[in-house]
Amino acid sequence: MSKETMEFQAETKQLLDLMVNSIYTNKEIFLRELISNASDAIDKLHFESLTNREMLEGDENFEIFLVPDKNSHTLTISDNGIGMNRDEVVENIGTIAKSGTKAFLEQMAKAKSEGVSEKDLIGQFGVGFYSAFMVADKVTLVTRRAGSEKNSATRWESTGDGSYTIEECEKESRGTIITLELKSEFFGEESELNLTDDWEIRQLVKKYSDYVRYPIKMNFEIEESKKDDDGNPIEGEKITRSEIRTVNSMQPLWTRPKSELKDEDYREFFKQQFREWEEPLEYFHTKAEGTVEYTALLCIPKRAPFNLYYSDFEAGVQLYSRHVFIMDKCKDLLPDYLRFIKGLVDSPDLSLNISRELLQQSRELKQIGRALEKSILKQLSKILESDRSKYETFWNEFGKSFKIGIYNSMYGNRDTVDKLKDLLMFASSKDQNLTTLKEYVSRMPESQKKIFYATAKDRETIESLPQMETLKEKGFEVLYLLDPVDEFTLETLHEYSEKHFQSIARGDLDLDDAESQEVKKETEEIAKTSEDLLKSIKDSLGEKISEAKISTRLKSSAVCLVASEQGPSISMEQTFAEMKNPMFKAQRILEINPKHALFEKLQQLHESKDDAKFKDACELLYDQALLIEGILPENPVAFANRVADLMARA
Repeated sequence: MSKETMEFQAETKQLLDLMVNSIYTNKEIFLRELISNASDAIDKLHFESLTNREMLEGDENFEIFLVPDKNSHTLTISDNGIGMNRDEVVENIGTIAKSGTKAFLEQMAKAKSEGVSEKDLIGQFGVGFYSAFMVADKVTLVTRRAGSEKNSATRWESTGDGSYTIEECEKESRGTIITLELKSEFFGEESELNLTDDWEIRQLVKKYSDYVRYPIKMNFEIEESKKDDDGNPIEGEKITRSEIRTVNSMQPLWTRPKSELKDEDYREFFKQQFREWEEPLEYFHTKAEGTVEYTALLCIPKRAPFNLYYSDFEAGVQLYSRHVFIMDKCKDLLPDYLRFIKGLVDSPDLSLNISRELLQQSRELKQIGRALEKSILKQLSKILESDRSKYETFWNEFGKSFKIGIYNSMYGNRDTVDKLKDLLMFASSKDQNLTTLKEYVSRMPESQKKIFYATAKDRETIESLPQMETLKEKGFEVLYLLDPVDEFTLETLHEYSEKHFQSIARGDLDLDDAESQEVKKETEEIAKTSEDLLKSIKDSLGEKISEAKISTRLKSSAVCLVASEQGPSISMEQTFAEMKNPMFKAQRILEINPKHALFEKLQQLHESKDDAKFKDACELLYDQALLIEGILPENPVAFANRVADLMARA
């Protein structure tokens, strides 16, 4: 097939420009990315070769080779990993469709508005290959998939200008060769980062890729004295010879004693091994001996991946057996609510040749998973107690996973509730800080029998809700549920420390103090004398509400909507509707403040027998209650006309 010229996707062009001009301040990081890609390619071949030895083509010595060339001003990175065929090159390099490019660009825009450093985001997306264009005017990739014919290799070439060429070629060995034709500022003695200098390259490998478990090799030029026939050095005469050496230690960090390791060692390892651009928020290095032997090195990233809660997110940790790679993403090791955990587990009790299906049923794996889950949650509890700021950082990034985990437990393992309930955090009316359920309960006055909560998109909306009026007056603390999943979480919990959860917009508040009992008694008397009025309001609004009633919770507002105790709340109904699942409907109750002037007006309209005006007033009150809940009236035009008529009569 002849050489073809193809265009990058529009988003890819934007990405290339960002990569070269604005994202990276530390351009030397490109080498770590390309070495990591090479290591991944070898991992994939190693895994596939466990069941298909022919893919090795007789070569079982895996390696990565670096060649800086002062004469041609190039740097070449090669590996003998799995390689790619033409279609894979187009898919993974040409279009980077799997790299989340569009989502990355959206996150970039969001980062700018939130003051987040752009370079902190790049590690969340599979676009590391393109970091090569930061230092290269031109990138050439030659690759052949393991097990394919020698003449079926592919050459890909681009200057990063929005297009690339691709053609068939020959390559003797499997794997990939990437050649960078360096920009002028990255070669020569005057360069701050001379990528054609052997010493500079070796230092970068030591800094970023020392723990890669495959040998990273380079040619060393060794100068030594010339020797005579008897083997004696000849004074003043030197010769230069080449020697291939491995420049990384290859000693897996997790095999070294913790006493020998520093925080910096862990930080750099996680950055290199898992493509993180920030140091981890927390890491766990545990070693267990006994029934099951294993070493685990896990971390909580500082920032949640952009697609953490999407179906395409691949959760799981790496598995090794006696330091040999088995699997990249073992999602069966940890529960789904810990899907954000990155890391690896190395156990001699796991078989190298075990299939994925058998691995899922492995008793040893389940034992390791239970132990790690317990260890992670115990450490998070310690952080919550000893370093509140750090825990809140964790919670803001990953707390949703715990809330979803509790909600999902209603369909399966209820033990999850007990494991996670003390780690939950919510905003509340107490102050601007987050609170745990334990802290909330500890502050409850004796007269408060329930844990109150309110739902809305932000604090300001909740604090202006008419349903908050009585609780504010009495000084009762209210949890603010600002995430749609929050209410589902509390519904699943049902209670905490024998205190039931109570939505301020659902059912009766059942306040037991003397004043509340007096208000309740007074309200019941008004309700008895207003039975006809309330029935007429219900009849006017029809199926829109299940009941109209006199409110005990309103102080200054005229009206509010609440849901019955049975079935979903109004906020739950809205969440289901946004998920295109409108079958879940709340039983809406219209509560009216008997001390508001509008109540007297309603009574007058009802007694006047002017059915049209009475119905308009009821509709107007109902639409007002909807707007308070953040819900648009069912007929905005009719609502606007009613308001206009009301203003005209004023």
